[in-house]
Amino acid sequence: MLTVIQALWPLFVLIIAGYLMRRSGFPGDAFWPGAERLNYFVLFPALLFRSLAGAPLNDPALLRVLLAVLLTLGICSLGLAAARRLRHWPAGRYGVYVQGVLRFNTYLGLSATAALFGDQGLMMAAVFLAALVPVVNVLSVLAFSGGQSTGWRARLMPILKNPLILACALGALFNVSGLELHWGSERLVDFLANTSLPLGLLTVGAALKPELLRGHLHGLLGNSLSRLLIAPLVAWCSMQLLHLPPMEGALLVLFFSLPTAPTAYVLTRQLNGDAELMAGIITLQTLLSGLSLMLILSYLL
Repeated sequence: MLTVIQALWPLFVLIIAGYLMRRSGFPGDAFWPGAERLNYFVLFPALLFRSLAGAPLNDPALLRVLLAVLLTLGICSLGLAAARRLRHWPAGRYGVYVQGVLRFNTYLGLSATAALFGDQGLMMAAVFLAALVPVVNVLSVLAFSGGQSTGWRARLMPILKNPLILACALGALFNVSGLELHWGSERLVDFLANTSLPLGLLTVGAALKPELLRGHLHGLLGNSLSRLLIAPLVAWCSMQLLHLPPMEGALLVLFFSLPTAPTAYVLTRQLNGDAELMAGIITLQTLLSGLSLMLILSYLL
């Protein structure tokens, strides 16, 4: 328990610092949108590329890891579809709930992975992201479509241009090609990658909106508990079923224990979903995950 607390508390201090900085007006409201774009399009892709370029793609457990990821996603998706049939959620709300359960805060996940498992964990986590990011984004877009096929190509094209997906693809190609970075380019990539996580955690805190927790209480709590408790339990069952090695199993549960991604709010607005509900879910899950992550990881480790 002490090891987990020592690994996680600095991450949440950065999130709180980002929130307090935004509320105090430092360094200015114009800073945060630019910081988010810089991280999303440059710094974080550099981290994913570096990690996946060195990932153990010949690991004999890799196929079981990917199967466990898809199995967990599939079970969670079926549960959401069943809940929608029972509750008759409109597409704008269903898409929010899908993102709340399936999407994850990559900045927090990789920061926790680095603190707990070091570079070896980061390389395996990049493999998780290469499988999760495309599938989760597609499922999120389809949830907002309400079963309508009109315009689905236009909606999915931005996913194919997603810088995180492109970085994962480039890193994997670099890995299997046997190429290496030379002439100082590896240090440049390292500089960019090492900047990503601290800045990402600050921007996560800056995006929190506690004032939106007063409404939609039933939906907020139900979705947050599904993401922070039920999804990790499903991941744990998948880990046991497929006999994953200890680190890979812990990473699987970790990534399904993370709060949803702050970028889910952007996609919700683009696809005419319930943006206020999405912002509330992001905020509540991030706040609750400080406790839930410590409890879950203490059990696993």
